[in-house]
Amino acid sequence: MKKTYHLCLSAGEEVMFRDTEDYYRGFNCFALGLFKTDTTGLAESIMATHMHQIVQTEHPCDFMHCLRQSYSAYFNQKYHRKGRLGEDAHFTMEVVGYHHLLAALSYVLRNALHHGVVPIPYAYPHCSVNAIFRKEMGKFHDEKVIPGNKYYKHIGRRAEYPDSYKMNENGVFLRESVLDIPQVENLFVTPRAFNYYMTRRSSEEWEREQAKDGNGLVPINLASIEDGVLIHKQEQMLVYENGKADYRRITDIDLCTELDALARDRYGRHSVYQMTLKEKEEVAEHLYRIRHVSESQIRRCLVLPKR
Repeated sequence: MKKTYHLCLSAGEEVMFRDTEDYYRGFNCFALGLFKTDTTGLAESIMATHMHQIVQTEHPCDFMHCLRQSYSAYFNQKYHRKGRLGEDAHFTMEVVGYHHLLAALSYVLRNALHHGVVPIPYAYPHCSVNAIFRKEMGKFHDEKVIPGNKYYKHIGRRAEYPDSYKMNENGVFLRESVLDIPQVENLFVTPRAFNYYMTRRSSEEWEREQAKDGNGLVPINLASIEDGVLIHKQEQMLVYENGKADYRRITDIDLCTELDALARDRYGRHSVYQMTLKEKEEVAEHLYRIRHVSESQIRRCLVLPKR
């Protein structure tokens, strides 16, 4: 019998998704993993250094192994990188009860807000938030899909997927065709209620509501949902939740895309993974002194060794 889980794969302080193509491939690997392991996907959010999923499955480890193996193979080949991608073990939390699940879904769908990437959840494209109550929320645009014989360019010729999966012109599966959106919408009941949860502030009230489920499990909150993710502390994430972030600063995806282009054009490397330590330090000095990029962001985007 399938159970519901919150799963999170984190790369610590290494960037797992360096450009837009990586985000697309990450979701495609997620979608293919769902089909291969007979797993139902409810919600997901892909960030630069980690990815969250809410899924229903009998074998969460099998699903995560499938996802991790396929994406790692793609990433290592693209960037000429070797070794395991991500931390040794992924995070797993069983989700039991209506309020427990509502909280888990809400925190995953608002993940980009809590990391200070966007001012509202709907502004983040690499997440399923805009697939829920899509037309009722005024998102009427229907994406153009490509014929099935073109899918292999974006997922490989050996990939197996159901006929229900549809792919857009960017080479990424449509979230509406992959996830069980009707189940999620039934949980939130109405678009207004869904919007309330997407804008609701974290508080002890959330935990009191989850206590009604009587599951004896740790309540879903920022501390539990982000366990193992190292980028921001809980206090800082609450500040971001209130919309107090500098959204003009360069994002990891933009900086990584720029740095990998620099590695190819100036240093003749495939990516920053092939740059020497001296070359990386030269670039890091420029980013810190002239561009005023934070040291922590420089280190993770340039893949500099830990101090």
